[in-house]
Amino acid sequence: MSIALLNGQPADADALRALAVVNYGHFTAMQVRDRAVQGLDFHVARLQRATRELFGTELPRGRIVAELVAALRAGPADASLRFTVFARGFDYRQPLRPVEPDVLITLGPAAPADKPPLRVKSYPFERSQPHLKHVGTFPLFHYRRQALLDGFDDALFVTPDGHVSEGSIWNIGFWDGQAVIWPLAPALRGTCEQLLQAGLAGQGIAQETRPVALAEAGGFRAAFAANASGIQPLLGIDGVEYAPDAGLMDRLGAALGSMPWENPA
Repeated sequence: MSIALLNGQPADADALRALAVVNYGHFTAMQVRDRAVQGLDFHVARLQRATRELFGTELPRGRIVAELVAALRAGPADASLRFTVFARGFDYRQPLRPVEPDVLITLGPAAPADKPPLRVKSYPFERSQPHLKHVGTFPLFHYRRQALLDGFDDALFVTPDGHVSEGSIWNIGFWDGQAVIWPLAPALRGTCEQLLQAGLAGQGIAQETRPVALAEAGGFRAAFAANASGIQPLLGIDGVEYAPDAGLMDRLGAALGSMPWENPA
């Protein structure tokens, strides 16, 4: 079952033409379980920052929550939810003209609980405005498709100076046996990454954020991918192989599971 609501009402093709043609906006994605979500404050902060930067206006928390509640009531108890902000009144010829943000919420099937491990291939690439979860996703999907053509499962991005930044639609973390290492590079800081960081801190597991050169990949015991739909172990990066580490995945699962699920209503 798929649902699309524009400003709280069922969306039709005409209403969505601006988003399809102009393709200017931003979004956040989350999993819904029993009409509750994790990391609500992270999602709200992301939406507010990006709306301010892209449109020069505010998106009040009250409106975000109200739109979310309406969608959760209209959809299934468990779902994958995408909250997109754009503006039908935006004109690229007059990009400074004030506009009222529009909210599109779509709900689809929930992500499966168990996600398969990944072998990824690195590519030199840095997203435009990487701190924003914007709708310009073409290069992300292009590099993922290229990775599949090259015999891998997904793409890992590396900066021009050879440092690991992020995956196509996920963050990456490394495990050295004692601490989780988060690569420091231009990248979108995901909500799952933030939830994991809070959960790991609560469990007393050491973490470090620092530049990680691609050449260092073989020096870690394990690596993992994290995004809104969950956590996946990495089995390899390019020619580097990682042995499955059930202990690490248990720690990560416990950290994420310790974060509360909130019903916005």
